[in-house]
Amino acid sequence: MPPRLNPPVFVLSLTLTLPALLQAPTSLQAQVPTRAEVESAQSQQLPDDPAAVIAVVGRSPVLLGDVMSKVEARINDVLSKTDQEIPEEQLHFARVNLVRGMLSQAIQNKMMRESFLLDQVGTQAADKREEADAKLTSRARQMFFESELPELKKQYKVEDLTELDALLRKKGTSLATRQRDFIDAMLGHLYIRSKVDREPTVSIAEINEYYRTQLDDYQRPTRARWEQLTVLFENFDSHEAAHQAIWGMGREAYFGGNVQAVAREKSQEPFAGKGGVHEWTAQGSLASEELDRQIFALPLNELSDIIEDSSGYHIVRVLERQDAGLTPLSEVQDDIRATIRKNKIADSQKKVMEDMQVRIPVWSIFPDDTPGANPLPVSVAARSTATKNR
Repeated sequence: MPPRLNPPVFVLSLTLTLPALLQAPTSLQAQVPTRAEVESAQSQQLPDDPAAVIAVVGRSPVLLGDVMSKVEARINDVLSKTDQEIPEEQLHFARVNLVRGMLSQAIQNKMMRESFLLDQVGTQAADKREEADAKLTSRARQMFFESELPELKKQYKVEDLTELDALLRKKGTSLATRQRDFIDAMLGHLYIRSKVDREPTVSIAEINEYYRTQLDDYQRPTRARWEQLTVLFENFDSHEAAHQAIWGMGREAYFGGNVQAVAREKSQEPFAGKGGVHEWTAQGSLASEELDRQIFALPLNELSDIIEDSSGYHIVRVLERQDAGLTPLSEVQDDIRATIRKNKIADSQKKVMEDMQVRIPVWSIFPDDTPGANPLPVSVAARSTATKNR
């Protein structure tokens, strides 16, 4: 009997690569599923017809075929890399969760597109809406051919569009699908850009208030910066040979006056390539207790005597040392300004998304995955299939 692959291993190998597959963030997190979650997925049946509607965003439907080809391509890719037989229940769990993740992303993109379109036409008549939609789509399509298509040709090393489409289909997508996804994403990007100030103003008062309320974050320990020369016992036949090597390095640095040059050429510790320079390091954080003690006791800017610890011999020169205390606002205000600006942008984006969820009605077969979404009536998917078969 072929070995069974543990559910978490297989599902995690799929969900961990989901963001890369989508080429965009997703609300579905890569988590190890429980047995209850695997069993629960068995009750969630996906439609069989690629033309089945699995969500409606405003006036835009999302079809099963829009996501299922990507799902199957991803599953097949994982299956091709294992010689283990995957139980059907695990495949079903992976399939359902991949569909849910891709559907969540598709819904978000279409919500942004619908919102952008509403901003353009407001309450104008349906024909004006269609006219504006066609105009915006045409502009985004042009951008696809000018920017995205050349990159796809370069990635797949082809010039012929038919050949490119064939290669994309092997990956579970197509040229038409990539174009449609690009258009949705581009119009959504334009909507977010029109609503979110990417360079919000940050006042001195805000910086001072942030600093005052986060003082614990700006307490710094005693720390030092230094240059170091090292020889390791493991690289020599005897301690005497190692001592002779470090003595020669110290003499060269002393008379030449350049520890960093000697370190780059001869030192045997990890920072040798950087001239033996150790940037700000907190007291007590070094693996070598002897080095830690010496670095925080030696006079500044003087070569130490040879220091021995369990790994080898060292010579150090302490460049700077600071006692524990509060980092001055002047040293961190630029970082605080950047943090406040980042928080403002994130808050603004969150507000836009919340407004969008109220503004654009959504019906989905997985309503719990999208805040404010309604369950998709069974009759909607049924009508789409009936229309196709008519």
